[in-house]
Amino acid sequence: MPRASELIRATWRQAGALRGVSLGATLAATLLAAPAQAGVEATAATATPEAPCARPVYLTIDTGHMGVAPLVADVLARHHVKATFFLANERTQAVGGRPEGSTLDDAWAPWWKQLAAQGHDVGSHTWDHVVWRADVGSHAGFTMQATAGPRKGQRLHMSAAQYCEQLAQPAHRFAQMTGQPMRALFRAPGGKTSPALLAAARACGWTHVPWTPHGFLGDELSSERHPNAQLLERALKNVREGDILLMHLGIWSRQDPWAPAVLEPLITGLQAKGLCFATLRTHPDFARVGPAPR
Repeated sequence: MPRASELIRATWRQAGALRGVSLGATLAATLLAAPAQAGVEATAATATPEAPCARPVYLTIDTGHMGVAPLVADVLARHHVKATFFLANERTQAVGGRPEGSTLDDAWAPWWKQLAAQGHDVGSHTWDHVVWRADVGSHAGFTMQATAGPRKGQRLHMSAAQYCEQLAQPAHRFAQMTGQPMRALFRAPGGKTSPALLAAARACGWTHVPWTPHGFLGDELSSERHPNAQLLERALKNVREGDILLMHLGIWSRQDPWAPAVLEPLITGLQAKGLCFATLRTHPDFARVGPAPR
């Protein structure tokens, strides 16, 4: 199998990257040149249903700054990969004619609608990307920290009902944008939970989706300490059938973007090992989860 660095370079050569330009610079130039409806919009007409998958891995994608979102969608469409997205209303970069804003604003609504039409699965990531910090007493609620929205950085006390509303808001917005229901799946930001938080979510109809240990792809780590080639090599070595993989639609702190530079060689590398990609609609633990509560 080719070295990880060779796979990354080959991916960019196929995409027409210029010799001597860094991956990050190439990505930025591509984004500036991309039209507003790039990515998933350009391929929606050729969308196909999810194909049967004998040895699945489950790619899950949390929202982020969206700077790489159109290119990620291109990669998924080109390789006929369906993924499961978890939505929070996070701050975004200006991308391909869209202004700075938030992931679930009107500028991004057509993108999500086309993505849903392609057959990707979707769950909640809480509206304000609220991270669990502590349980408060017995049945008294939770200390949460908002990492998006007007209360970003603040520690908040949330009752179980208020946390359930955080889960429900992305579902309401997704239905408004796409005309389709979100499934009652959620991922707690940072993966941070407690038994009490999970019980509160179950009581209002939501099922939590973690990632598996080898499914942590590392795109939120420092690119200086964890370069793309290293992360790709590790994933190709360790990912196994049944793993739930985690990536994001852009991480503000990572200087050399992980996606799509690593995503495409990761997909082709895992496929070469006989693995295939499926949404959580086919996962034994999550296939029966129904629509989000109204």
